[in-house]
Amino acid sequence: MSADLRWPDGVAKRVLGEVDSTNAEAARIAASLTGPTWILGLRQTAARGRRGRAWANPEGNFAATLVMRPFETTDQVALRSFVAALALMDALILATGRPESVSLKWPNDVLLNGGKVAGILLESMGTQGNLTLAIGIGVNLIAAPPADSVEPGALPPVSLAGETGIEIGPEGFLDLLAPAYARREASFTTYGFAPIRTAWLDAAAHLGAPIRARTMTEEVHGTFDGLAEDGALILTTASGRRTLPAADVFF
Repeated sequence: MSADLRWPDGVAKRVLGEVDSTNAEAARIAASLTGPTWILGLRQTAARGRRGRAWANPEGNFAATLVMRPFETTDQVALRSFVAALALMDALILATGRPESVSLKWPNDVLLNGGKVAGILLESMGTQGNLTLAIGIGVNLIAAPPADSVEPGALPPVSLAGETGIEIGPEGFLDLLAPAYARREASFTTYGFAPIRTAWLDAAAHLGAPIRARTMTEEVHGTFDGLAEDGALILTTASGRRTLPAADVFF
């Protein structure tokens, strides 16, 4: 991994003292975009995660959205959740110098010492040919929600400061993340999903181990055996191989 920390060419940055949510702000400014833009909210008043869940985001934690106009088909655009996870991993390794402490959890969480330190929320607006993508990222830099605030069986939330003693502000973290994302984005747009998939699996938590995957209709138990070419979760179960495009995973 290169440690070039220059702000990426052609990418804008907006830092807001307060915002309801950086993904909501992305939707508001989408029509005026002239290129990819990072929106950093130093304080969010209505942060949210996957499936509309609330996301605790006290001041000092990281809340940002990268908004862009991708050119690929909708299914390919969605693979940027893996691009963003790798970029987050890269930024955390740069911040800590501890690559062994960072791992990735399908579909879109980043773990530090086995606890959830960051999450990713992708939202798209518009139609094919005129699509805007918002990649929302939240990182517990200084504080994590209490363990009893997450659903039973979910990984405990952790913070960067709590796990490592390292303190970095949101703007400082963005200066690590934006170049890291630009490098992974360049790989994705040049070579496709295959190298992203390989790199993600190299850092995947519990690969080859038993997990539970809960969809909207069932809970599937099996061995986590990899990612399909479209990013879906591959499980080997007692009744055979299953491929799940969407689920919540529990270890």
